[in-house]
Amino acid sequence: MKKTMKFGIVAALAAMVVAPMVPAAASAAPSPTGLAHGAGAHHGVGHGKQPHAAPTKSGPTSIAYVEVNNDELANVGRYTLANGANAFDVAIIFAANINYQDGKAVLVNNENVQRTLDDAATQIRPLQAKGIKVSLSVLGNHQGAGIANFPTQAAAADFAAQVAATVKKYGLDGVDLDDEYSDYGVNGTPQPNQQSIGWLISALRANMPGKLISFYDIGPASTALSSSSSTIGSQLDYAWNPYYGTYSAPSIPGLGKASLSAAAVDIQNTPQATAVSLAQRTKADGYGVFMTYNLPGGDESAYVSSFTNVLYGQAATYR
Repeated sequence: MKKTMKFGIVAALAAMVVAPMVPAAASAAPSPTGLAHGAGAHHGVGHGKQPHAAPTKSGPTSIAYVEVNNDELANVGRYTLANGANAFDVAIIFAANINYQDGKAVLVNNENVQRTLDDAATQIRPLQAKGIKVSLSVLGNHQGAGIANFPTQAAAADFAAQVAATVKKYGLDGVDLDDEYSDYGVNGTPQPNQQSIGWLISALRANMPGKLISFYDIGPASTALSSSSSTIGSQLDYAWNPYYGTYSAPSIPGLGKASLSAAAVDIQNTPQATAVSLAQRTKADGYGVFMTYNLPGGDESAYVSSFTNVLYGQAATYR
């Protein structure tokens, strides 16, 4: 199900009409340039039964969101660099939703997200076998529940337990938090508060030691995090700019440049020249993450190579 995006500069002032969500909780869709959305390697054994050294690359951690309503997650693993290293390091399933049911936030998957999780043997495990981490993105669904308005620490802990249970059940590597499309106040839900996102991150970290927690830096949760304690931000692994075709690093106390992507690239909408420029700035400024969204099916190696050549000094091949 497609969703309409908000223009980066005026996102706080106005929102465009959004297509209705299906009851099973539809995820978000791609956006034009400048709008929000909504390093592993192959291993093998040689003739002498000694493991081959894993191909590696030097440069930022590369992120690939996949809109699984339209495209297959497994496509992330088909891109390799000239030396055999993975072009992408983290694949994110976009997206599960936060619904409001029985007076609380409930994690719900639409049929396409659920199919991806159920088909882990073909969609998730092959990526992990290559060393690519797989996370699940979660965002609102126009029902008033989201990551910024848990009314109590216990409510945040309850939702964190749901997320952790899903991560464990499907053998995922982490979760991505996205504060969009919650429509806070709908169904009598509370407005955002300063503590909610911190409660959630802390509960997730307690429930998922060693797992990834990333943050799509948008919405009331972003505002709260920007003024939160560094002890909260330091529990995140990554955060990134949400406005495609632009360059602006999140400001989260406790999270340094090595964990941030100032660049935001929508592979299907950001002009290739812009992607190259954003990669050049990322490398020059020393940011440790490069975030892309909307990796489609089929061979996009020319586009992907345009930024991997800058970031890693190697072109990408589609296999």
